[in-house]
Amino acid sequence: MLHRKGIHEGQPDAAGPTRPEQDPSLPADDYLRLTHRTWAIFLISVLGLFLEMLFIRWIGTEIRIFAYLQNTILVACFLGLGLGCFTCRKPIIFRQSLSPLLLLLLAMAIPLTRGILQNISDYLSLLGDLTIWYGLVSTNPEVTVLLVSLGLLLTYFLLILVVDIFVPVGRLLGRLMDDHPNTLWAYSVNVIGSLVGTWLFVMLSFFYQPPITWFMVAGILMSIFILWTRQGWRLNLALLLAAVLLIWLAGLTPNTLDVVWSPYQKLVVSKSNASHGDIGEYLVTVNNVGYQGMSDLSRAHTSADPQSFFPSWQGLSQYDIPLLLQSNPQKVLIVGAGAGNDAAGALRQGVKDITAVEIDPAIIAIGRRFHPEQPYSSPAVRVVIDDARSFFATTHETYDVISFSLLDSHTTTAMTNARLDNYVYTRESLTQAKSLLAPGGIMVLTFEAQKVFIADRIEIALEQVFGEKPIVIAIPHTAYGWGGVMFITGDLTRAREQIANNPRLEALIQNLQQTYPVPPLPHNTRVVTDDWPYIYLQSAQIPVLYYLLTGLMLLILVRSYKKWQASGLIARWGRSYWHFFFLGVAFLLLEVQNISKASVVLGNTWQVNAVIVSGVLLMALLANGIAHRFPKIPLGLVYAALIGISLALYFIDLAQFAFLPYATKAVIVGGLTSLPMLFSGIVFIRSFAIAEEKNTALGANLVGAFVGALLQSVTFVTGIKALLLIVAGFYFLSLLTQPDQSKHKNFYPG
Repeated sequence: MLHRKGIHEGQPDAAGPTRPEQDPSLPADDYLRLTHRTWAIFLISVLGLFLEMLFIRWIGTEIRIFAYLQNTILVACFLGLGLGCFTCRKPIIFRQSLSPLLLLLLAMAIPLTRGILQNISDYLSLLGDLTIWYGLVSTNPEVTVLLVSLGLLLTYFLLILVVDIFVPVGRLLGRLMDDHPNTLWAYSVNVIGSLVGTWLFVMLSFFYQPPITWFMVAGILMSIFILWTRQGWRLNLALLLAAVLLIWLAGLTPNTLDVVWSPYQKLVVSKSNASHGDIGEYLVTVNNVGYQGMSDLSRAHTSADPQSFFPSWQGLSQYDIPLLLQSNPQKVLIVGAGAGNDAAGALRQGVKDITAVEIDPAIIAIGRRFHPEQPYSSPAVRVVIDDARSFFATTHETYDVISFSLLDSHTTTAMTNARLDNYVYTRESLTQAKSLLAPGGIMVLTFEAQKVFIADRIEIALEQVFGEKPIVIAIPHTAYGWGGVMFITGDLTRAREQIANNPRLEALIQNLQQTYPVPPLPHNTRVVTDDWPYIYLQSAQIPVLYYLLTGLMLLILVRSYKKWQASGLIARWGRSYWHFFFLGVAFLLLEVQNISKASVVLGNTWQVNAVIVSGVLLMALLANGIAHRFPKIPLGLVYAALIGISLALYFIDLAQFAFLPYATKAVIVGGLTSLPMLFSGIVFIRSFAIAEEKNTALGANLVGAFVGALLQSVTFVTGIKALLLIVAGFYFLSLLTQPDQSKHKNFYPG
């Protein structure tokens, strides 16, 4: 039934079914190699997943708008793999992957072209309805249209390179899957390879490995196939070496003290440059933009430099203010502790028990090494590496002062539209934080509210949680701190007494309120919740940028359809391929839902996201095992469980498990969110096994995932929980289009 075909570069399609040893286009020793299809499927699956994570992380770091739009790179990867599977009988030429890869790396290695690509962030930020740190502002509509158009054109160029890199990988995967005699085993190996690819990248990130290491690993994996196919292998290996050289050049960062690729972001430490507006002795940038300054704000240092440290500040910094609002605070919690400015402020005020929570261990390490006051060396400071939301749910201590220290994020996860900090500012999160306040406790939330609606949103949320409007103070960017808007809440009676009894503090606050008045807040902005956590979005609507990017992806789809010779695909697209398409859409949206729910209960750390993705893949393996053991399970019952569980999860509030021990709630939350994956996996493998063209079925599934990644933007309007209803709808559509299961006799060929 299956056609055995070689995978040589440029090899013409066979005219019909034939045994490999009878194919005159294959040398005799190549048939021995082709018997190792299982290992080839494993390795190409490792390579495919590893490359996906590599490009999502690397491009999102160097061109920072894609740190907010990581989903866009994921969509391009899916499109390339899907087109590759659809056209897997076309010649597999690895230079067609290496050429766009080299072009992309060359553009990032040359300072001029690198700067042009990095300007995409500024150009697209002009749309204004999606808050992007350090974006441009224009009052001239013509300039806005021109620059946005230029940004979209550069994005088009970038994304077609990513698509083209993945097409040959998809072709090889599709052909190997189609030619394998045991469908169930081939798909299981594909899943195992994807799992290994995921954790290979996770482990490299865990050990802070830079992009040159990522590309070297990808090059080693790709070189296996280059040597396997042999044709043009010398040139292809030379191109791989050139790619490694270019990524080394692209990674050079002159005039810096340290460059660290943490599991979350690229951190660069340099000496501060006052002429550029830097503050402190050292500057930390994240994804190539200013993020934190490390300052010596000790009394001896500030009093010795009155030109930088204005006397009007009374010798106090923004990091001292939270501690002065409570009489003799004994225990202080700092979330978003960063490099240590807030901990240093607490130490200056004599606090003996400081808990500093920070999600990124690399920032803590930078603080230990470079902060001039060395706060993390003090025995009074206990550092906790965790997501703030996770810490709120697991700690049993109470605090006199809780300080949110400019806890903001410059990145999202790869699967969702939510940034790392989104779930920290929801009403539910603030309620959890309130429960950690000791009697008479004060909570201070400082945030870089770039737009009025963000400040309004935070004020409304705090008023709803605490029952009283907070005190709001605008803090300018000075030598005394990075600035932001400070919201003071908790026991406000005590806070006001402390201000009145401290002349220096009272004078500073009065000066700030007079000199930097907070604009009137309209008090009409929607509060963010765990179901709608989009703090940077003014209202429940899909930003214009997402519509433009969706249109751009459709243009890329049309262009790639022609370039990669997928003609005839639409004519062949029948009922069964709609089935795989709908399964792909539902699968992707369900994975988005899983990661979002896990973020609420377990925290939004990279470990949690990696574990959830791994859990999904393990569920697919378990589904394969069940399908093998019970090959005649009525699919009607499987669909009833699949759709029923998806609908039931809509009504289950997983946050109710947050109080449980971490391991217990991880099992419960992971099991509940991944349970639909088990049944969808059974449906998929039963249908996949009887598909006449495995490559086209897999391609349809990947294109479905491509569409699902685009569709997840509806959460900006509907909220995240509604995805479960959409997921159930797509699974129902897959039920209506399922192939004839009477062919199950061919389920386990060979």
